[in-house]
Amino acid sequence: MSISIDLARKVLEACKRRAGELRSPVSIAIVDAGGHLVLFERMMAPHGFATGNISIAKATTAVMFNQSTDAIAQWGGAIPGFASSLSAMTEGKFIMAAGGWPLRYNGVTIGGIGVSGGNAPGRDDEIAQAGLFVLDAGRRQASRSPAPTPASAQPDPAFYSAVPPAMAGERMAQAQEIPNIQQLSAGEDDPYSALRFNSSNTTHEDHPGDRYE
Repeated sequence: MSISIDLARKVLEACKRRAGELRSPVSIAIVDAGGHLVLFERMMAPHGFATGNISIAKATTAVMFNQSTDAIAQWGGAIPGFASSLSAMTEGKFIMAAGGWPLRYNGVTIGGIGVSGGNAPGRDDEIAQAGLFVLDAGRRQASRSPAPTPASAQPDPAFYSAVPPAMAGERMAQAQEIPNIQQLSAGEDDPYSALRFNSSNTTHEDHPGDRYE
């Protein structure tokens, strides 16, 4: 299960609104559950080109470990060579810096979001979390919605035959019986025999043209 393009747009717009309120133009990246880029926007274009790659790396890292990138930095920093090794193995799509979060819906990770370029400490995280609220709001709304009424278990009357079940069974049995084969005479067995000239019969009835001689 991965985030849809429509839901990704809602998450992106929520992050942009929060970035606008904070007067902090940033780069925002959203990836699916497999770490593939779904949506990306660089609000400070054409400036801040480096923040684009960083935001994608944050989103990918969050999905990879199913944790926020800030949490990964807290324990990953104590492992020698951890960051450099993973960065090399993922072609630069691993980073330990705040601003990346996994996107979860009903406990299932459906993608990740990464924000880079905030103009103050903690600003990337704050903007990214604005996108998380969209998923929480959608989940709460879905839980409050009434359950759909199940369809009737009764079959459609249109599928019923007008023939009573007992008679229908008899007709079915009759249809399955092998029909009797009637024994036909030699002449009846050949429907074209009447059209052929019978050389052994010399009566005038076999030669209608003789009547006019």
